[in-house]
Amino acid sequence: MGSEEDADVIIVNTCAFIDKAKEESIDEILGALNVKADSNGAKKVIITGCLAKRYADELKAEFEEADAILGIADYDRIVETIEKVADDGKVFSCFSADKFYADRVLTTPYHYAYLKIADGCDNHCTYCAIPKIRGKYRSERMEDLLKEARKLADDGVKELILVAQDVSRYGIDFDGKPHIFELVRELEKLDFEWIRLLYLYPEMVNDEFIDFVKNEPKVVKYMDVPLQHIDSELLKMMNRRVSEDYVRALVKKIKDAGITLRTTFICGFPGESEAQYDKLKEFILQEKFDFAGFFAYSREEGTPADKLPNHLDNKVKEARANALTALQTKIIKEKNKSLVGKTLRVIYDDIDYDKQMFVGRAEGQAPDIDNVVLFGATDEVHIGEFYEVKITGSDGIDLVGEIV
Repeated sequence: MGSEEDADVIIVNTCAFIDKAKEESIDEILGALNVKADSNGAKKVIITGCLAKRYADELKAEFEEADAILGIADYDRIVETIEKVADDGKVFSCFSADKFYADRVLTTPYHYAYLKIADGCDNHCTYCAIPKIRGKYRSERMEDLLKEARKLADDGVKELILVAQDVSRYGIDFDGKPHIFELVRELEKLDFEWIRLLYLYPEMVNDEFIDFVKNEPKVVKYMDVPLQHIDSELLKMMNRRVSEDYVRALVKKIKDAGITLRTTFICGFPGESEAQYDKLKEFILQEKFDFAGFFAYSREEGTPADKLPNHLDNKVKEARANALTALQTKIIKEKNKSLVGKTLRVIYDDIDYDKQMFVGRAEGQAPDIDNVVLFGATDEVHIGEFYEVKITGSDGIDLVGEIV
């Protein structure tokens, strides 16, 4: 892996989703510019991504030393931009609409890949700036997706992970109705073993959707459904088009179908009372989610929630998120105990050299966001292949086992 000190051109790909992401992006930009300064300007710095799209003019004024600023629609211009800045040129392009990129470079391990099926969002949750950054919901053409997926399958990808701001609404901009089932059934005809669906909005996950995930042969029994809260009043203020009763019923249906459920919650939304927070905490204790992420509410300028009264202190928001994260960690550890002695089908992803163990995932574990299965083997194993692993214990939140 190259370092900034070794590079001729440093590309900083930024995020602007929440305050922490913006802070991290700014820190990376400053670090890159410091490296450029130390080289007496010999190195070039290109800023791109969501922060560049959302705050293009501000970044241009604040970071005059940057050689180029590109938005989310200009990734295919990276090579020509590098060539231009190498000749001491400047590039500023953040306004065009994004487009489908047919010739992608796979940056994940070769056995799994993400397929972005749509961009933008029309849900307009009051706390979220995505519509301002990414624009309206736009589904990629099915023929383009199938062509890209076919190449991935031919190249040996075993697990295809469908992503978008809202996967469940794929194709709704074509004719007013979603076409996610149609797309997945076409993808199932290709040589994938697992197809994973991330980011499904609760109001779209009806009985038909649950049955689809449960019964489709190549779709992993896993749903990522961001619930955000359980209190009906707060859900309404967030413009989440569901109620407490709906959420409770939905969680029960997903569990009854034997589907692993990952979700996310916002802590400290404007006006969240102690009683509402306690209700959320009790909900977590009661439902014992397989996986859940907790985020302190991030105040985003230009969003409706930014104008709400009764914003909570950052320390209160962080404390609530941290407390629920600790609670969820205990829940996962307890769930791990119930898996000891069971055998799971695991895809081998990597090696943990410190622990001297192979690293894999069962179908109820998504890459990078969930826990993993650490396992040993007496025979030779190959990355990207599937193995039957008997669970013998745990290491923190990770499972530990041996190949059967």
